[in-house]
Amino acid sequence: QVQLVESGGGLAQAGESLRLGCAVSGGTFSRYVMGWFRQAPGKGREFIATISWSGGDASYADSVKGRFTMSRDNAKNTVYLQMNSLKPEDTAVYYCAAAPGYDQFYYSDFEYNYWGQGTQVTVSP
Repeated sequence: QVQLVESGGGLAQAGESLRLGCAVSGGTFSRYVMGWFRQAPGKGREFIATISWSGGDASYADSVKGRFTMSRDNAKNTVYLQMNSLKPEDTAVYYCAAAPGYDQFYYSDFEYNYWGQGTQVTVSP
């Protein structure tokens, strides 16, 4: 059974940085397309970033492009989300997700088969 566990959330001030991690167990990690989503209070789940199985390229939502960087370490079965220049509107629960795939990107939550439990990120002004 595939399990995803996020880490690294917490409290930051506007302009600061945080790095989220997502450790994956079960399955073949290198065969998964990975994604990050977030959900703010009272809002739907929002796509943030996706990375292909090789990690050679990633794609981002316009709201985070240039500030967030997604990467993966297939040797450690882990993906990361480096978040720089944080803004109060980045406050949300952040989720990582996995789906079988290769050199492709998935942008919709229904395309992902496995989800982590989420980690809270709170950015104060």
